[in-house]
This record gives sequence, C-alpha cells and structure tokens, in this order.
Amino acid sequence: MKKIIFSIILSHFALVQIASAQSHAKLINTFHIESAGGWDYLIPNPQTNKLYVSHGTQVNILDKKTGDSLGIITNTTGVHGITFINALGKGYTSNGRLNNVSVFDLKTNQVLSQITTGENPDAIFYEPFTKTIITCNGRSKDLTIIDPITEKVIATIPVGGKPETAVSNEAGQIFVNVEDKNEIVQIDIVNYKVLAHWSIIPGEEPTGLAIDIATKRLFAGTGGKLVVVDAIKGTVVKVIPIGEGCDGVAYDNATKLIYTSNGTGTMTIIRAKSANEYEVIENVTTKKGARTIGIDESTHTVYLPTANFEPQAADDKSRPKMIAGSFQILVIK
Repeated sequence: MKKIIFSIILSHFALVQIASAQSHAKLINTFHIESAGGWDYLIPNPQTNKLYVSHGTQVNILDKKTGDSLGIITNTTGVHGITFINALGKGYTSNGRLNNVSVFDLKTNQVLSQITTGENPDAIFYEPFTKTIITCNGRSKDLTIIDPITEKVIATIPVGGKPETAVSNEAGQIFVNVEDKNEIVQIDIVNYKVLAHWSIIPGEEPTGLAIDIATKRLFAGTGGKLVVVDAIKGTVVKVIPIGEGCDGVAYDNATKLIYTSNGTGTMTIIRAKSANEYEVIENVTTKKGARTIGIDESTHTVYLPTANFEPQAADDKSRPKMIAGSFQILVIK
C-alpha cells in the first residue's frame, strides 16, 4: 500500500445515500503515538491483546483495548505490513526499504532473523492452506513465498504488475490486486502458478482487498468504488460507490459487514445481504488520511491510522505536511 503521509487525496466526494438499516458504528477511542514517521498497515492479533502498527522505521505494539504501549520492533525501515503465526510464536514484517522480512518473537518482540524478498515488499500475510508467508513486492512486480519453518524463500511468482494486497480462499488459491493493471490475478498457490488475470473495470487502481470465503466473493477497493468480484468466474458482480482515497478493505465474517477506509475522511460500511446483493448502511466520519484499516473479528472492532495535517489551500496540490507528534489510531466499533 501507499505510504499514507505521501499520498493523501485532497478531493472531496458526495456521500452515498444511507440505507435505512444502520450499523451505529462510532468512534470509541483514539490512541496517540507521538514518535515520528509515516505509516501503512496495522493488524490486531485476535488471540492476544496486541495491536501492531507499522510506523516508519519500526512497528509500534499497543494494547488494543487501552492503547498503552507494549513495545516496539526495531530495524524495520520502510515497514508496510505485519502478520503472525501464533502457533509458532513468531511475527513477520515487510520492510519496503530493506527489501526483506523481519521475523520476530511474539513474546519478547526481539527480531530473530531477516529474509531477503523481492523489491519493496508491501502487503504481507499468512496463507493457511500452504502454511506459508507471502509478500507482495511492488517494485519487482512479484510475490515472495516463504517457508516459516525453514525461514527460506521457496518460490517467487511474477504477477505482471504492481501487487498491492492478496487474500486466500484457504483452498489452494490466492487472489492479488494488481494496482497498475486494474485487475485481480488468480494464483494456484500450491503449484506457484498464475491461473488468470481478471479485469475489474470500471474499478481502477485497486488497493485494499478482502474475501468472503463462504460466498466466494472478493471485495476490491478502488477510486471511489468497491468492486465485488466472483472468485470462481472472475466476473464483476457489483460496483458500489464509496469514498475517495480508499486504501483498505476489511470484512467481518460474523456480521457480514464490509468496511472501506476512505482517505478523504469517512469509512463506508456495506452489508452483504447475499452473494449478489449489497447495501450501503452507513458512512462513518473518520479523519482525512485514515485510508488503511485493520479489523479484530473477535470483538468486531476496526482500527484506522492517521494524523493531523497542516492547513492547506483548496487549490494546493502538494503533499500535505503531517503535524509532528500527531500520529494516531482511530478505534471504531
């Protein structure tokens, strides 16, 4: 994903009509992190009380209920994402500027090793079917597949463009948003083979991606649109208007709610009524810059990182400047 402080979209958008059903989501807390640096992904661990937040050259670890600091993981310059395997007691960070993955101990937060990946590893996730760690490498336009037991790279898969985010159907296939090709790539992750390239037009520059395994639907966040894609056929099922600047999509399997974090200052909440029926039920006000998202399905809580920015004229198209020490995590439930 794009580093937030370097890619704030300044345009405003008209809110989509709110349906009669309401989720009543609201801001319940704001966690402040005063240290300097940009950010990208964050992820709560549903089996512990920890929230992991990418932040410049380090990962901040917070108590996901109180926001209290529980430690940091250092030497992760350009960190984008974090994932973990609780059964192994290990976590993993994708370090974009170091072109590697850091392996750290979930109890002590100490870095155990580093594994070389493709160039500019961005999103990272644990793929449960093959029990591997996968990074999406933006600059080398490929995926790195890592065996977490040996901590060795076992495969590299070219995807033909800039991979943003990937998800698994937990049955041998993964799906990757390719931002500069306006497509989703279907991959056989057992044999490390690309199966198909699916266009998601009218969606453009897909970033965030989530999956409903039960209905076999993919939810791709694009510029002002959420594109619902059939994960079997690769066809576009639905296009739903959302806010501009979306860089993250989350799905809660229990509530059937889809969340899109929109950098212009809202979070769109959509209910999946069936595999082919969806309704926007709310646009929650967040803050400008809150464009990535993490969800804790064990508590149905979502987390969005952002900051405060210096005032800017409406016609000023330069990158907004973050106010030092204002980095924060919005907690919504």
